[in-house]
Amino acid sequence: MSLTQLDPDTARLATSVKEKPTLTADKLSRMLQVTTEDLANGRYRKLLYRFLADQIPIISSCIWTWSRLSSAPGQFVLENPDRQGESRAKERLDRLAERLFTNGTGNRVGVSTMLPELFTSLYRDGIIGGFLTVLPDGSGVDRFLPIDALHLRGEQAEAGPRLVFDNGERTIPLDRTDFYYLALTNSISEPFGRSILHAVPFIAYIEQQLIQDLQRAQHNAGYSRLHVKITPPERMAGESDNGYTDRINRYFDATVSMIRDCEVDDNPVTWDNVTIDYIGPEQARGVTNSWFINHRALIEDICAGTNLAPFLLGYSYGATTTWSNFKFDIVMRQVRSVQAQMASLLEWIGNIELALAGSDSRCRFQFDNTFAYQAADSIGIESKRIDNLLRLYQAGLIDESAARERACRML
Repeated sequence: MSLTQLDPDTARLATSVKEKPTLTADKLSRMLQVTTEDLANGRYRKLLYRFLADQIPIISSCIWTWSRLSSAPGQFVLENPDRQGESRAKERLDRLAERLFTNGTGNRVGVSTMLPELFTSLYRDGIIGGFLTVLPDGSGVDRFLPIDALHLRGEQAEAGPRLVFDNGERTIPLDRTDFYYLALTNSISEPFGRSILHAVPFIAYIEQQLIQDLQRAQHNAGYSRLHVKITPPERMAGESDNGYTDRINRYFDATVSMIRDCEVDDNPVTWDNVTIDYIGPEQARGVTNSWFINHRALIEDICAGTNLAPFLLGYSYGATTTWSNFKFDIVMRQVRSVQAQMASLLEWIGNIELALAGSDSRCRFQFDNTFAYQAADSIGIESKRIDNLLRLYQAGLIDESAARERACRML
């Protein structure tokens, strides 16, 4: 049968297949199938983490809080500056911070925008990585190109485990000088990082079930429901079966119509053979309180699974200010440890920029974790330091030059 003998739709489909053959069933099945390798390299676990972070508010808030606390303002600081080229080296590092990262639209947005994205991927996926490019003339660093963590996987090589780039079409080993990666909480068993959401999926599933149960229960409890019980009237003497059935059905229909037509300010009037009961929880407040306590316990488990204190998301439950400050200090200590890893990446980039400029100086990246609420405490600490310095000088324990040197370090 030729194409002209087919109906128009079938003919167009056959022509399209002939011009551009489709995949066979075997190839399509292999492409859609979840293989053992996919499960081993963690790709589908990363997809699960991203789904949870996008769809569950408490997990999204945890990732947002961790990444924003870590993305404190920072700057490059010269370690051993060359006095003659110090200003030039500092200027190059400042320009590097402005052009280092390009967003999806092609705008040069710099380090301040790159850090939140990298920290978000680091906490959510457990690993980040990217390539460093240089300017065409080799005079300096151009930008840092992050790689989607879904394309990163580990494999066993002769020298040990190594990271590779795999986009489904090609595989590139990443043990090269222009590539840098950071792994969160890496260990011997998990050398390429572990997401902070690793312990969350099971408890998050239970929490979502509780939310669904509440939605169904509140939907029913939100509308007043009445149960009308009608006792059929007694049968009259000499009344036929059909006549009795028609009479009680008419009485039933009239009662139902009256209940349905009752306005908000109307009261139903019936014979004493009609009983109207309310259907709903007898102790609505107790049910609500019980649900709130159960849900709060699950929320606290999710926060604990992400290593985050619940009070940072608004779940303080009446904690005192002193206790909250103590817990916040614990969280900030964890933030600083992760910031130290990110600083190593930025220092690697900054030192390459200085080397390409022919400078012998080295740099470090310093995060500024000061907060407005700590201003009063910081002022008090500085005042005590100055008082102690004056007392040491007045007691003759240090001379004027030593006092001036210490005072300069406090500024």
